Amino acid sequence: MSHSNQNNSKGITVVSEAVCQQVMGRADAFTAVENVFSAMARDTAYNFPVIREAIGHADALYGFKSGFDRVGMVLGLKSGGYWPGNIDKGLTNHQSTVILFDPDTGKLNALVGGNYLTAIRTAASSAVSIAHLARQDANVLGMVGAGHQSTFQLRAAVEQRNFKKVVAWNKEPEKLTNLAVICEELGLPFESVSREALCAQADVIITITSAFEALIDQSWIKPGTHIACMGTDTKGKQEVDAHLLARARVFTDELTQSTTIGEAQHAIAEELINEADIIPIGDVINGTKAGRTSDDEITLFDGTGVGLQDLAVASVAAELAEAKGQASYFNL
Repeated sequence: MSHSNQNNSKGITVVSEAVCQQVMGRADAFTAVENVFSAMARDTAYNFPVIREAIGHADALYGFKSGFDRVGMVLGLKSGGYWPGNIDKGLTNHQSTVILFDPDTGKLNALVGGNYLTAIRTAASSAVSIAHLARQDANVLGMVGAGHQSTFQLRAAVEQRNFKKVVAWNKEPEKLTNLAVICEELGLPFESVSREALCAQADVIITITSAFEALIDQSWIKPGTHIACMGTDTKGKQEVDAHLLARARVFTDELTQSTTIGEAQHAIAEELINEADIIPIGDVINGTKAGRTSDDEITLFDGTGVGLQDLAVASVAAELAEAKGQASYFNL
């Protein structure tokens, strides 16, 4: 995965947002993320502690996610955050850049646009959870949230199972057009429904909001459902009833983040579950722990988003951009 030494003669690699979108597809992102979860579970890759702060300006949350993959030889960080006012300025709310370093020397290797990559790596993460945990016969997909990331989530999810229909809910119903347009393009029936109706119908549910309250009641979830909670990545955020985690088998990208800033933070705080109840998805990918064990089981994936996902997709994007002659270069 590393491209640490091949471009030193040309200088530091730069991969713009536009180039990332041209060279990096959903299949590449899925493989990169699945490999990283596998490496994390084998302890050959690890994330450093996350720094995430409200900066006291523009209601922004800003921070750093970083880590090192010893096998992939990828070292670096993603810096950026969430600016809620950006949508009114014609920008995406999420803004970030990935910076890659040479693990052998510490020299700056690459600067890679992080906005599109964050969206596809987050979508790849829930897609990996669907691939490994959802029932094979799952045929209704439920989407909770219709912001910028939701469209990426939808496109990645529908590639994992033979869905016959998509049902969706959003606090501002007019934004559901974002998802309806994609379903029309894919030839999938689409329906705007209440949260309760969504849970009654859906076999797979993706929550992708910035909520600070439970949007889904545990009593609404039917047996056999797989839920991917993808929005909670900060202390205080919450998308589902904490009691749902006590009912479900819970999986995550990273235990530390799950229990402190992820969806599991509330169930842990209320002592409804403990850390030992949460299974890293990498263990399922590696075959060291079971995924879904019955058609009636409720499975829940707490996708907190880890720095290694960003580094993995950025490293692949840099490689692809270099190979296709679409990278730029500069020297410090």
